[in-house]
Amino acid sequence: MTQILAFGEPLAEFNQTRPDSAAWQLGYGGDTSNFCIAAARQGAEAGYIGAVGEDRFGDGLRQLWEAEQVEHTHVVTDEQAPTGVYFVSHDASGHHFDYLRAGSAASRYAPDRLPRRAIASARALHLSGISLAISQSACDAGLAAMEEARAAGVMVSFDTNLRLRLWPLARARAVMREALRMCEVCLPSWDDVTALLNCDDRDFIVDTLLGYGVELIALKMGAQGCYVATLHQRTLVPAYAVEAVDATGAGDCFGGAFVARLVAGDDAVAAARYANVAAALSTTGYGAVASIPHAAAVYGALEKYACAS
Repeated sequence: MTQILAFGEPLAEFNQTRPDSAAWQLGYGGDTSNFCIAAARQGAEAGYIGAVGEDRFGDGLRQLWEAEQVEHTHVVTDEQAPTGVYFVSHDASGHHFDYLRAGSAASRYAPDRLPRRAIASARALHLSGISLAISQSACDAGLAAMEEARAAGVMVSFDTNLRLRLWPLARARAVMREALRMCEVCLPSWDDVTALLNCDDRDFIVDTLLGYGVELIALKMGAQGCYVATLHQRTLVPAYAVEAVDATGAGDCFGGAFVARLVAGDDAVAAARYANVAAALSTTGYGAVASIPHAAAVYGALEKYACAS
């Protein structure tokens, strides 16, 4: 039985090696794939649900998952559509994304392809706003997966990951409202959730999410840390300071580490403290995957983090 499953779109990544460079490094990303790899590197049994094309990039993703011990038998190969691609460029204002994903294999995924038995037997299922935004059929599949998981008593986690290039704000709000009503754990980023709720009051945001039925919130607030909230407790868990060079995938790393630690038995605050360190360490190198730390590196940094807290 796979402990943690994630559904979404895996992508080939071309990351600019330094600002203004003409050199690009091939890697692989996609928020939910990054999540799975982060969970696996923390020791969880993770598996992926989605689709790739019958191309070099699809093969590369399977090789990556194999190397990372991420189970991928529930990833289908679409012979008529390509694996999506994105580019990460860097300048003084941060990192920027450009995508070639229209008509990708993952965007053609439909509910009839879902491995429902595997979902029902997992410990956790993870999705993001991107999982629901790439197409109508993928949205239907994602919501059906969440419904299947909740009916089986499987923990559902959801990262808002708002991408307005993929859908208009009004639709994002409507669809994510439905998703939030089916998720137990919500992992929003500050910029996403303030846009979705048109509000920048931290506790009002938490109250709203709890009102949808979410049981546990880990609100990612960048340098301010992570605000962990339930109906009975609210705790600001401080960030772990590093010299960051590339924040690509840091939120995905946080999510994978957080859910892995919840499944392992940590309480929410301990899981957030661990995930803060993992996410911070992931920003010290380039690319969404290469810099995701393994558990040993995270534990090695936790003592310093505890002193700062």
